[in-house]
Amino acid sequence: MRVLLKISGEALKWEKNFGIDPKYVNNVVLKIKELKEKNIELAIVVWGWNIYRWSDLIKNWVDSSDSHNLSMLSTVFNWVVLKNFLEQSWIKAVVMDPNWINFIEKYNKNIARKYIDDDYIVICTWWTSNPYFTTDTWGVLRSLELKCDMMIKATKVDGIYDKDPVTNPDAKFFETISYDEVISKNLKIMDQTAVSLAKENNQILKVVNMGKTGAILNAIEWKREGTTIS
Repeated sequence: MRVLLKISGEALKWEKNFGIDPKYVNNVVLKIKELKEKNIELAIVVWGWNIYRWSDLIKNWVDSSDSHNLSMLSTVFNWVVLKNFLEQSWIKAVVMDPNWINFIEKYNKNIARKYIDDDYIVICTWWTSNPYFTTDTWGVLRSLELKCDMMIKATKVDGIYDKDPVTNPDAKFFETISYDEVISKNLKIMDQTAVSLAKENNQILKVVNMGKTGAILNAIEWKREGTTIS
């Protein structure tokens, strides 16, 4: 089983207002280690919103292209930190980037696939390297390029609801939902470009709670967990 795991950068800061919480990153590593012990092949993408939120500064007249590029750059912090934490736990990992950052390996889908075959976790950086594409679209794109069986989006919620469950106690939970329903209902858990790309390529998407013990593994093993989009 090969899985693309998309982790929220906001989750890495956990209860901190900014940056990276080392205690929580260690917790993430334990979850990843659990997956590797089950011989699950992994690629990972991580948001950077714990460091820079592109949408906030666009509202304050920062050029939108510049803001997107800065957001892509901010994610490099998370990727390199996560790689170091993984290696401290004796888990082989490589960070790959579509641009030329001199301390990160150049991304190439064929080389990335070989790394995964050789039991490395491939951490993909810098989105698609183009502004206006979200991390959701980037995650689906990389999952397709790397021939993953599914993409899992690990967030702070249990799955997909028809409205924000934090502020709406009557929010309806979807255990399963179609690509078309996500698009027609304009559900905000994942951007519509990403869902459309997944639909065109029959890529299974799952949304689970990163903080829930065993949630990611349960979703991979098709146990009752989170929401499945298919």
